[in-house]
Amino acid sequence: KPLNKSDVLYWAKSLLNFTYKYIDYCINAAPSPSSFQIPHVHFMEAGIALAFSHHSLNTQGTSNQAPIADIKAGTFSAVYLLEEPMMFDANQTFTKFIHNKDCEPSLDDNEYGYDLAVFLAFTQYIQYAKTEGLAFVSDYQGSTELLTDPQILTHCDENDIFGDGNITSMIDDFETKYVCNYYCKWPGFGLEVYA
Repeated sequence: KPLNKSDVLYWAKSLLNFTYKYIDYCINAAPSPSSFQIPHVHFMEAGIALAFSHHSLNTQGTSNQAPIADIKAGTFSAVYLLEEPMMFDANQTFTKFIHNKDCEPSLDDNEYGYDLAVFLAFTQYIQYAKTEGLAFVSDYQGSTELLTDPQILTHCDENDIFGDGNITSMIDDFETKYVCNYYCKWPGFGLEVYA
């Protein structure tokens, strides 16, 4: 599981970085400025740690050579996912912005983090559109600055690299379920408006 979570985090970071590059490009190329601010969030830094247990191999030399000293050999024993700590200010809480079974914010419009959830829904739209319906990040959660534990939704095959949270029906139904918000309706992004 930790290796899979690490892979998903790597790909989610890549998709989110691509999304920000696309947004920056469109805003810079637009003939008129947008009327909204772009929130800036990122996925936490993480890495894999491998644990090895050590045991001695007591090797005896042959009659023609001296005995060899004990050799330490490592046996793989565990895999750990090490993640950047997530700190919260007094007014912040851990928030599920978008669930992996929906492409709309998980929050009501008066709840903490709703504006960010609307933006994150828009990032899903860009990812879906620019990968030609292949994939997008979901299960956005964390703080208004730092995200963690994403899922990547894509079409499933027998070699699904994105794990248990991949709900293929979300990819299949994206264009009928996604409701465009003010981000995707802005002409500078040049995106087709769904629903």
